[in-house]
Amino acid sequence: MADRILTGIKPTGQLTLGNYIGVLKRLPQMMDRGECIFFIADLHALTLPIDPQVLRQNTIDLASFYLAAGLDPERVTLFLQSSVSEHAELNAIMQNYLYMGELSRMTQFKDKVSKMNESAIGLGLFAYPVLMACDIVLYDAAIIPVGEDQVQHVEITRDLVNRFNNRYGKILKMPNYELRKVGARIMSLSDPTVKMSKSDPKGDIFLKDDMKTVRKKIMSAVTDLGCEVKYDPENKPGISNLLTIYAALKDISIEDAEKEFVGKRYGEFKTVVADTVVAELEPFQKRYQEIVETKAYEKVLRDGAVKAKAMAKPTLERVQEAVGLLKI
Repeated sequence: MADRILTGIKPTGQLTLGNYIGVLKRLPQMMDRGECIFFIADLHALTLPIDPQVLRQNTIDLASFYLAAGLDPERVTLFLQSSVSEHAELNAIMQNYLYMGELSRMTQFKDKVSKMNESAIGLGLFAYPVLMACDIVLYDAAIIPVGEDQVQHVEITRDLVNRFNNRYGKILKMPNYELRKVGARIMSLSDPTVKMSKSDPKGDIFLKDDMKTVRKKIMSAVTDLGCEVKYDPENKPGISNLLTIYAALKDISIEDAEKEFVGKRYGEFKTVVADTVVAELEPFQKRYQEIVETKAYEKVLRDGAVKAKAMAKPTLERVQEAVGLLKI
């Protein structure tokens, strides 16, 4: 049996080039490696305030982006997290097996609450890693492709699996995370010391930006002192970020990307990067528009929820029996 590969994206904010490089562009390759389970983490989107109409539109966009990126519904399972009730049911059990001390030390939680009024912090934000762990273990997933900022969530999931299995026997499958070597962390074009993060109109390239805007953002990207196109994140974060984008879209190493620009000035370099990004995003956007207009995503999500439920239900039942819940 092929390994199960699971990944999900939260429908908050507009997706960026970083999301495209880190997840969407890699979907066809993932389909060749194992049994793929891709979901839209709409329940996670509720952990911070979000307008209902925005959430609905983001969800439609995300489903359409998945399909536009080349996902084949016959070969993968694509669904909404909220359409498979086993996520919430398992969460109600597993919240007893991760502890408050562990959850309070999660980096993402600490980062978010540092910018919030304590009285406005919901329980869902605090317990976010529990639901994420349930997302993973429900499907006996072996491989979890993640960005660097999500590694801690997979690690706490592994802690949960160890804790639960030590108590009840081998009930849950142990997952492993997988980081992409090139393009794992795409930075803001306006401040290359921070990640491209759906919230900076100038520094983020959004997947729904028109091509003129995309080109302008790249040509206006912050660069560095000197004139050599060289990968040096510490001293040349701006140039290094553009090299990372170029290498990831071309599917080449950073070293090979550097060689292509020996002797090139920054302006020439940026033009080539802009051409490369536009050549990738323009056909992608056309496919996205067609999917949205025909609502092709609706049947895919319905069928995917049926397949996902069939995989998730046996795991939930194993857990329910292990902890002693009576089935009538």
